[in-house]
Amino acid sequence: MQKLVFAAALALGLAAPPLVALASDGSTVILDVHHAGCVLCGPIIKSTLRHVPGVNSVSVSQPDGMADVTATIAYDPAQTTPAKLIKIVTDRGYPADVKQ
Repeated sequence: MQKLVFAAALALGLAAPPLVALASDGSTVILDVHHAGCVLCGPIIKSTLRHVPGVNSVSVSQPDGMADVTATIAYDPAQTTPAKLIKIVTDRGYPADVKQ
């Protein structure tokens, strides 16, 4: 019985690295998010994007100190797209577009 458990654990361990490789093999998009001038807007945008399936990481900055925020999102293109990310943020009240 122990050999069977060991064999199953070994097989699972050998299968895991390709799954990790897939998760890290993603894309990055930078969004300009508008109408985000309050102190809470950046954290709201970050939290909203982090809850999207396929989003691996989000960083938010306000480079010019004005009402626009820049959001850098690393995501899995098999699970989401820049268009979906823009729609989700826009639906929260923060119109967004891909940074040019």
